[in-house]
Amino acid sequence: MTKRLTALRALLVFALLGVAFCAIFVLNVNTGSVSIAPKEILRIVLSGGSDGSRLGNVIWKIRLPRLLAAAVLGGALSVSGFLLQTFFRNPIAGPYVLGISSGAKLFVGIMMVYVLKYVPSVPFWAVMAAAFGGSMLVTLFVLLFAHRVRSMAALLVIGIMIGSICTSVTDFFVTFADEANVANLHHWSMGSFSAVAWPNLNVIMIIVLIALGLSFLLSKPISAYRLGENYARSMGVNVKLFRVALISLSSVLSACVTALSGPISFVGVAVPHMTKLLFGTSRPSLIIPGSFLLGGVFCMGCDLIARTAFSPSELAISTVTAVFGAPVVIALMIGRQRRRSDG
Repeated sequence: MTKRLTALRALLVFALLGVAFCAIFVLNVNTGSVSIAPKEILRIVLSGGSDGSRLGNVIWKIRLPRLLAAAVLGGALSVSGFLLQTFFRNPIAGPYVLGISSGAKLFVGIMMVYVLKYVPSVPFWAVMAAAFGGSMLVTLFVLLFAHRVRSMAALLVIGIMIGSICTSVTDFFVTFADEANVANLHHWSMGSFSAVAWPNLNVIMIIVLIALGLSFLLSKPISAYRLGENYARSMGVNVKLFRVALISLSSVLSACVTALSGPISFVGVAVPHMTKLLFGTSRPSLIIPGSFLLGGVFCMGCDLIARTAFSPSELAISTVTAVFGAPVVIALMIGRQRRRSDG
């Protein structure tokens, strides 16, 4: 009976998220300096942008890439956060909170500021590799400290300090950079989906979907690992290989986001917990796809607010995600502290 109720609740939540996704999708495409009727949107989307009209260009070259980037990258950040929370067994673990996004920003920033002095343009694969390298480097530092501290607050402070160090190093290099490169880096570091182009987006979508599929295949090992390493070993899980897979997939997903749109705050921490509340369970086979879908809805909604709240001026996406994501983290920490006090 309990399994049936859980399944029915999961179907209902997925259906509601699907409806919310479609509604926000249409609202995003429709909202802007040019208003487009839903029927016209459907016709242009189905035509594949082949009509070459002004409205077709607005949708296919501006709004649709940005919207898909928000959906895919928001989902990627959410799944990355869930994998990190599983790895560290810590509910506040996330790419931004632990400074992993700042590490990616540091490496990409150095490339944007200095490599462009010697070459006319940097291929996107190089930016992606730099973001992944920065993510992995900071992750290794966090791992060194995570084994020494067990306090959630201490790990949070360590992540903030590592992120601050990365930001300081980035600022140091920026001091000696050309003004044009500094302006480009500053705009990118604010976080935005506005500069997304189809070629880069197509690459990221392939990488994210592969990483998402591999993450879903780890659902059973994740369930076993959450019950303890000894239990996972007794179930036939190679714990060392499993931990490497978790951290690698999480770093790839967060690197995709940083490389394409810059660092985005709190999505990786807040969305997995909101997903667990919606589904009423922590089963990875539900939370991984649920987090991806809810993360997409969350970021599409935040991006809509970012570009319309003070139009024609546009907010950085992290400004909006922090407003909605930070309270979830605060509530989570207060709730855990209360449970410890009651215990």
